Amino acid sequence: MPTFTKAAVLGAGSWGTTFSKVLVDAAFSDQRSRPTQTDSASGGAGEHARAPLEVHLWGRDTESMTRMARTRVNQRYVPGLHLPDPLHITDDLAEALTGADLVVLALPAQVLRSQLPAIAEHLDPKAALVSLAKGLEQGTGLRMTEVVAQVLAEVFPSEHGGHDSDGWSRQTCVLSGPNLAMEIADEHPTASVVAAQDPQLAAAVAKACAAPYFRPYTNTDVVGTEIAGLTKNVIAVCVGICEGRHYGDNSKASIITRGLAESTRLALALGGKPETMSGLAGIGDLVATCSSPLSRNHTAGRLFGQGKSLEQIREEMTQTAEGLKSAPAVLELAHQRGVEMPITQAVVAILEGHITVENLAPLLLGRQLKSEATPT
Repeated sequence: MPTFTKAAVLGAGSWGTTFSKVLVDAAFSDQRSRPTQTDSASGGAGEHARAPLEVHLWGRDTESMTRMARTRVNQRYVPGLHLPDPLHITDDLAEALTGADLVVLALPAQVLRSQLPAIAEHLDPKAALVSLAKGLEQGTGLRMTEVVAQVLAEVFPSEHGGHDSDGWSRQTCVLSGPNLAMEIADEHPTASVVAAQDPQLAAAVAKACAAPYFRPYTNTDVVGTEIAGLTKNVIAVCVGICEGRHYGDNSKASIITRGLAESTRLALALGGKPETMSGLAGIGDLVATCSSPLSRNHTAGRLFGQGKSLEQIREEMTQTAEGLKSAPAVLELAHQRGVEMPITQAVVAILEGHITVENLAPLLLGRQLKSEATPT
């Protein structure tokens, strides 16, 4: 199992900033828990333990990163979090990536592709990659690991150590689960999942982020983990609309449950595993995102339910609600695979102005009656 020496977290939003803290806390916790070895041949002199993982957080806004480095606070995205002193904060991409054998991609789903060529200029071709984004790329319908593999195979020449897209796919992990950044920043106990084709790679990444308050499990179902992470955002928008309309818990529980059913249908159609959908990446993340006021997608849906327009919501929210951007791509992918996703279809219809939020309940409840066990 590989051991990492330097991590670069690319993207200083709420989740990227918080995850950089998780890595630092995990590194120093691991160092404290490792017993000190002695060298009997040198008369019992203590041998220095391996240095903890060096963690760098990169953001492209020079002013913000300079302020963050000085104050140790990301005032815009995680205002209550004091960043640990060992964390390196920089706006210099080369500085962050040089020597990094663990690269964490915490960039929004819809800007990842545009940033990857610059990242490739400084990327160690043997580095492990971890995707934190939960979205589907507009226009291509690709999952984030697919975007990473496609772009890096194109821009990273094989003569310089690059791989084909399959090689980059094997080198890329996904971290998902109930990951509300503010709760993790406050060190509330949280479990998540690291998914990778190679179980040894997943285990190594899990070990690197295993902080006292953050427990990562592992699996090899990258497809199911990613699909669960992106579809739950769309379902959370619908639950938020219900809340904005002052519907009760019955309504919200119904949307969550049937949302899991349609998300599972899509995941299985793409090769995902049913146990993933019933685990932390599936039902765990879905419940957290649909239930919490800290969820950006839940918040966006609630504002819709209160009568706000899409433009007003974008102006009011300071962070990206991926479900608003991914929903049409999710629906298109479902159509391509012949998968029925009525909740997603309703959300897209609202986003595109074909129906109003007042029509949501009649649209969903007026569908043909059928058995709950019916596959579609």
